[in-house]
Amino acid sequence: MRRPKDWGQPCPNPDCSHHGRINRGNVKSIATYLTESGKRRIFHCNLCKTSFAETRDTVFYDLRTSEEKVMMALKMLLVRVDLAGICFVLGVTEETVLDWLHRASKKAAEINVHLLRELPVTQVQLDEMWNFIERKQADGSSPDGEAPASSEDGRQWLWVSFDPQFRLLLAVFVGPRTFDSALRLIQMTAAVVRGIPCFFSDGFSAYLPALMAVYHQIKTFPRTGKRGRPRNPIVEPHPDLVYAQVVKEKKQGRLQTLSERIVCGANRLKELGFSISTSLIERLNLTLRQALAPLTRKTLSFCKDREQLRKRVCFFQAFYNFARPHMSLRLPLAIEDRSPAGLIRPRWRHRTPAMAAGLSDHIWSFRELLTAKFEPIPNQSISG
Repeated sequence: MRRPKDWGQPCPNPDCSHHGRINRGNVKSIATYLTESGKRRIFHCNLCKTSFAETRDTVFYDLRTSEEKVMMALKMLLVRVDLAGICFVLGVTEETVLDWLHRASKKAAEINVHLLRELPVTQVQLDEMWNFIERKQADGSSPDGEAPASSEDGRQWLWVSFDPQFRLLLAVFVGPRTFDSALRLIQMTAAVVRGIPCFFSDGFSAYLPALMAVYHQIKTFPRTGKRGRPRNPIVEPHPDLVYAQVVKEKKQGRLQTLSERIVCGANRLKELGFSISTSLIERLNLTLRQALAPLTRKTLSFCKDREQLRKRVCFFQAFYNFARPHMSLRLPLAIEDRSPAGLIRPRWRHRTPAMAAGLSDHIWSFRELLTAKFEPIPNQSISG
């Protein structure tokens, strides 16, 4: 018997009993229509009798602009082209490009929520990258130029947590250089990793209290029977927490000494045999500055709104993890899998960080990054 095709399309009707569920046999294709970007399908849910377009819940939904033009603008945002340059080349307004960015960042956040879960990460490198929003110093800045916690302009640092094994961007956050921002980064990282990995960072003092706020245990003391108040409970690091720092001492902008400092978990670090390093996340900083125009130094492409920069880095995170092959992750092709003829004979199987971590089995296309659809998390497996 001929079986209906599973189109991978969830029913968008929130009142439907199969709302958001994929490949349950309730959705069928009933028609097609032509657009500037080719043929698209119309689907129908047999349960709630709702009809919807193929582009529903994607970046391209209800847009009259061709998909190729939208993808071109979003690609240019990821290769250090500023907003004015994109508008000049494509003949669109800044508001239009920002609306496309909003849609793309919303889809990227959905991808991160559904796929970055329970990651088998053993090491995490932490770092913060200098940047500013609208102006280099905000009102009420401290003597060293740092913006206050309540400010949305001035110095707004890019906080990054990175997995050196799979080259995964675990969490990205834009905020001032304060304890609250460090805590937000650690909380975002803890939400996507499994267990307690080893953490390595520079000598910034806010990371240790942020780590202890997330990974800690309460130690209580028994009563001694003597007069006086009993000893108050204390907060101490979790026994599995490992945190070490790479401390740099500079003089007039030049590196003088480089030292390592194990803050907690020295015995476990020795058992695991990991080396203390932040070199890969330092290299990632260069990748970010080369990819996003607002992070490029000494240009006029800086962001005037912190929320817009957060959208860009969120979109870049999904692109970096799922659609951008990483050279250090490539694997050699077996001799029998290599092409015996032709001018170009591939020798490597390229992989993205998501492929290395087992989150995906292929390199995502750019259109797939903008049109991915998922079931609600309670109905999903960990692998997505």
